[in-house]
Amino acid sequence: MPNLYELFMELPTTSISDVLGGMTNLHYEIKPIDKHYKIAGKAFTVAIPSGDNLAVLRAIREASPGDVLVIDAKGDTTRAVAGDFVVGLAQALGLQGIVADGVIRDIKGIRSLNYPVFSRGATIASGNKYGGGHTNVPISAGGVSIQPGDWIIGDSDGVVVVPRGKQQQVAEEARKKVIQDEQRTLSISGNREAARLYLDQVLGISSA
Repeated sequence: MPNLYELFMELPTTSISDVLGGMTNLHYEIKPIDKHYKIAGKAFTVAIPSGDNLAVLRAIREASPGDVLVIDAKGDTTRAVAGDFVVGLAQALGLQGIVADGVIRDIKGIRSLNYPVFSRGATIASGNKYGGGHTNVPISAGGVSIQPGDWIIGDSDGVVVVPRGKQQQVAEEARKKVIQDEQRTLSISGNREAARLYLDQVLGISSA
């Protein structure tokens, strides 16, 4: 039986989102900087003042290997929450990846690390280090409330949050949905009559 990490790494975010009613999807602009990146792990949260990333360094130091660092940067796009050096620190300490409701920089350098980073995009300007911010606290990122220990799953479609305590149930239901969707797709693939029947059922069209 796969463990939770293995289950979530196999599941698309779309099926997880469907199980959760689409209520815990981060803003659509928060995407991986390379489409092949996939993450699944517990959230280690950090809230930072706009334009300042000192607390991000503190969070990297405090987080545990396998955690996903989730940065509440208030959606600020003027200054980067991290560049390739800071991302390299997170990678060296074994963090699973970074999800930022903000922007990063040094895209080429980060891609060379082959390390999962999700953000609203990139900017040239570095972040300040005046201080402030809080680690391992409830945050709001991408329009979703996130508690420390919630599960964060991300892929090329975006990022979804699984509330702590619901992860096993959600993973099992999402896996069942994937199987059902695959069977449905196979049943209509190249089959004109099956495709028409499905559409008639969904649209409430009587065959009589």
